[in-house]
Amino acid sequence: MTNQPVSIEANSVSNAYIDYSIQLNRWSLKPIGAWPYFSTTTTYEKIVSVILIVLCYAILLFSIIPCVAHLIFVDDILYSKIRVFGTMGHWLIGGISYTNLLFQGRRIGDCVEHMEADWRIVTKDSEQQVMLKRAKFGRYVSIICAIFVHSGAMSYCIVSASNTQTIDIGNETRTFRTLPLSVYNKMIPVETSPANEIVIVMQFLSAFISDSGGIGFYVLASVLAAHACGQLDVLAIWINDYVNESRDKNEDGSFRRIEMIVQHHLRILDFIARIEEIMSWVCMTELFRCILAICMVGYFIIMEWSEHDVRNLATYFIVFISVTFNTFVLCYIGELLTEQCLKVGEIVYMTNWYYLPVKKILDLILIIVRSSMVIELTAGKIIQMSIYTFGDVMRLAFAYLNILVQIT
Repeated sequence: MTNQPVSIEANSVSNAYIDYSIQLNRWSLKPIGAWPYFSTTTTYEKIVSVILIVLCYAILLFSIIPCVAHLIFVDDILYSKIRVFGTMGHWLIGGISYTNLLFQGRRIGDCVEHMEADWRIVTKDSEQQVMLKRAKFGRYVSIICAIFVHSGAMSYCIVSASNTQTIDIGNETRTFRTLPLSVYNKMIPVETSPANEIVIVMQFLSAFISDSGGIGFYVLASVLAAHACGQLDVLAIWINDYVNESRDKNEDGSFRRIEMIVQHHLRILDFIARIEEIMSWVCMTELFRCILAICMVGYFIIMEWSEHDVRNLATYFIVFISVTFNTFVLCYIGELLTEQCLKVGEIVYMTNWYYLPVKKILDLILIIVRSSMVIELTAGKIIQMSIYTFGDVMRLAFAYLNILVQIT
């Protein structure tokens, strides 16, 4: 909240903090070509990004289309069809998340630039440390989410590829590895080599790409929400300083101080509104993924429990924990943002406002009133993301699981 010129050393520190706060976003989005364009983006980087996007879609379609054909044309038993559909659903939703990630590129870029500007606005070391503490929390949550997502999908792929099948064709016996996604044999002869190995590699890559789409949003949600909470913490410091020092300031200085507080509060709320715009339909997709995954995985565990296949059962439990944890993270982020927005009014009330003149007290009342109108993180503009919503999703998933078991 100072108007002093910023030194070169302060700029370098701010740049280091900026890089630290958005580093995971860049690492998760660049490999799949989803990192947004900025004014500093070169033509070469744009060309590489387009090539990566084309390759990612080609790999995804190479895995999904033969699986859809298998589901349509192969006359399997009901359990086999449900198994194929449940596995394919994960790839499909991952592809939808990846597509949504690309469409949100402009808004993501705006949020990144907003974060960079915020780091440059805050020049006091104590305030930067408050923001840095929140940034670290966002990084830790992002890393844990990425580990859970990749561990669930990759463990399933590894266990599937480690199993082998043997078939007799005439006088010839062929042994090949089981695929994570079923393939229509008339499209790709997966029982022959090297077609079997090529398809396995492509399906591993497609699993990585589909998971990266979801991870990109988990990392974004964690980092952006952590940054918003850090800005609200800084705002709380400014409010306390204003109340404690306003009696020693002249009227003009005090007016400029409250003006900066109000403008920064509105700036934070605008940033949270941008997070809501980016995450709204993603949250809806992830809630649907959670319900589908828990329903399918629970069904597979029940159907295969009698076989005592430790590897398959362990994989299913890993997938279950992965999906549940990441859905909980999204719901917790929505709850956290709502609480932090409401907390601004509480912070104002807990200050020594009763020592201020009546005119200044009225200025603080306006902040309390505005903080009561929070911007909520929602799923599809319908469902508020909160811990209560997470409980509803889990109950709904197990209800569908019970219906599926009863029907089959």
